[in-house]
Amino acid sequence: MLTGKTVVLGVTGSIAAYKIANLARMLKKLHCNVHVLMTQNATNFINPITFESLLSNKCLVDTFDRNFQYSVEHVAIAKQADVVLVAPASANVIGKIAYGIADDMLTTTVLACPCKKMISPAMNHNMYHNPIVQDNIEKLRRFGYDIITPDHGMLANGDMGDGRMPDEEVLLEHIIKEIACEKDLAGKKILVTAGATREAIDPVRFITNHSSGKMGIAIAKAAMLRGAEVTLVKAHTDVEAPMFVNTVSVQSAEDMFREVTARANDMDIIIKAAAVADYTPVTVADNKIKKAEGDMSIPLKRTKDILKHLGANKKDGQIICGFSMETENMLENSRKKLASKNCDMICANSLRAAGAGFGVDTNIITLITKDACEELELMTKEAAAHKILDKIKTL
Repeated sequence: MLTGKTVVLGVTGSIAAYKIANLARMLKKLHCNVHVLMTQNATNFINPITFESLLSNKCLVDTFDRNFQYSVEHVAIAKQADVVLVAPASANVIGKIAYGIADDMLTTTVLACPCKKMISPAMNHNMYHNPIVQDNIEKLRRFGYDIITPDHGMLANGDMGDGRMPDEEVLLEHIIKEIACEKDLAGKKILVTAGATREAIDPVRFITNHSSGKMGIAIAKAAMLRGAEVTLVKAHTDVEAPMFVNTVSVQSAEDMFREVTARANDMDIIIKAAAVADYTPVTVADNKIKKAEGDMSIPLKRTKDILKHLGANKKDGQIICGFSMETENMLENSRKKLASKNCDMICANSLRAAGAGFGVDTNIITLITKDACEELELMTKEAAAHKILDKIKTL
């Protein structure tokens, strides 16, 4: 995912420094070139040899270290970097960067880097909330630095409070968001639906389907990585919603209809990937009456057709993409759906195709528009999500 990308990690004097070794390892697994810069105080918490063993790159601490191939090292690394993350960032280093003080390898390199820079503060609760530190953080924000808000939790001294550095998985997601993809969807507002709705029969039982929500969530994440402002309306899913998207959780088809239609006019692109139940029980009260009479059947009514409503109320320039999962006559049925729902594209797949059913991590999708039909090969749902967005861009 990060092949050809260079990340510079700046590590300062904080007990949270131990987390950065795992972050460096995770970045390397994504084929990223990683350089680590440490303050002298940071070496009291983790040895530079740890990073050098993980990355096969020299960990730089001393600005005047002569033990490397000659170059102005802070400038050379600054030119390579696609993103810089200072984590953990102590109050001391935050203050120095905010005021342009460059008195070691880390601060010198950060100030020389023209790329995006991120700061992950990590310190005592009272220190973090000190108005001087907060003023320095706000100053960095004004200069275009991304500030990763620290977590609330148990700190190194045993106190509960703010200032805990987020886990390395969270830091990784911030890096991936910044550099994994070209921001070719920047400025676009995209709404994606995902998951399986649940229609309550009574307080215990419900009607649903086998959708895992993986495809919809993959699309939402891909759109976010490509710079779009993404809203995800999510029913039940087997995977978590991605970071950096506006997630709205719903249960029933009626809930989803309400949330989607309320936001539809503000969207440039709407992708309906959720598997919405076709029927819902009429009322819980009616069911109780029937059970009392010995009738165990469930009175049902059709749910509202979200995709048809979107197509009928489509604003000028808006693109609507639906999904069609079929067991037979896939192309014929999907083309009918394209016309009847007034969609711009239908992503069709068959339950009978190996690797394309519910719950799996792969898919075989056919992209159907008014003038074309493109069958994609078997691929991961993440890869398919990008193919879908690529096609939408051409509409």
